[in-house]
Amino acid sequence: MGPSRTLTGYAGDHARGNLPLVAGCRPHDRRRRSRVRDHWWLPEEGCRPAVPRPPPAPRRRLIAGLATLAHSAERLRAELLARCTFPLSGTRVTCAVSGGADSTALLVLAISAGLEVTAVHVDHGLRPGSAEEALVVSNTATRFGAAFRSERVQLTDGPNLEARARAARFAVLPHEVLTGHTADDQAETILVNLLRGAGTRGMSAMRPGHRRPLLALRRAETEALCAAFELEVVHDPSNLDPRHLRNRVRHELLPLLADLSRRDPTPVLTRQADLVRDESDLLDELAAALDPTDANALAAAPVPLARRAVRRWLTADHPPDAATVERVLAVARGEAVAAEVGGGRRVARRHRQLTLFAPTNTPQNK
Repeated sequence: MGPSRTLTGYAGDHARGNLPLVAGCRPHDRRRRSRVRDHWWLPEEGCRPAVPRPPPAPRRRLIAGLATLAHSAERLRAELLARCTFPLSGTRVTCAVSGGADSTALLVLAISAGLEVTAVHVDHGLRPGSAEEALVVSNTATRFGAAFRSERVQLTDGPNLEARARAARFAVLPHEVLTGHTADDQAETILVNLLRGAGTRGMSAMRPGHRRPLLALRRAETEALCAAFELEVVHDPSNLDPRHLRNRVRHELLPLLADLSRRDPTPVLTRQADLVRDESDLLDELAAALDPTDANALAAAPVPLARRAVRRWLTADHPPDAATVERVLAVARGEAVAAEVGGGRRVARRHRQLTLFAPTNTPQNK
């Protein structure tokens, strides 16, 4: 007889009948059993390992489904990335990541764009469990190979919680930080600015570019990307608080506009913002050539340019509202002697010159 042979396979597979016997093979002596490459049965010389049976049908379907999902996730990521405006591959960037779907998608897409990413989570300490949200961001950053750090801030006292939180957040973030604003955020910003009486600059909303690389994406797409990669996201309950104007615009005004117009208003609004921005940039360029302290030149200039020149002049210290700008133009035309312009400052005319006085009555321009 030929040499004795043993059967290969995983422990217990032969006993359960999952591995067929190979002709001329016998189970190896249990006392000599050892684990080699996860095999509990060792082949003796001349024995060909038995081929395991394929997985049962339900498992095959699960594997195929997971492969399809993985392919779909990668395809979605590639499609969204093609519409983003990230810096060149290899650039070091900081991404503000709250843990929501938009900022989480920003993190994933920035890494996919080949950037050296540091994800920064800012904890405002406004609600219980906010510290755990940093852990969610940290886990995502680790999974995709990004650096991570967390910052905790203390808010100052006063009204407008949203504005105070934003100021505290950007105080600890670098100036060139990347944010996850989407086209939906852009549409909301346009409407909020319109309701507050903003001019063309406010109607221009957020300027596209490297700092806001997701402005061409929709919120539903960032949520779909997070779902495709099975990423945990943070849901901020304050986004449902009707006391905040932006939330009412998001949950009430935009759906109403969609119902009235029978179309999605977001692309319409963002397109209008692009058009207004182009015209606003042209007016800024023309207004830059106008000296706002030359009263005669200011009075003779077209009103839109004169307004912009005055606004540019006063904005550095205390951004003026529309009424303040009109008061300064009245001084330039000789219709008033002086005008209060906010922050304890005033503008007065002497001969052909407009002078901006600080609260100490010291002129700020010669």
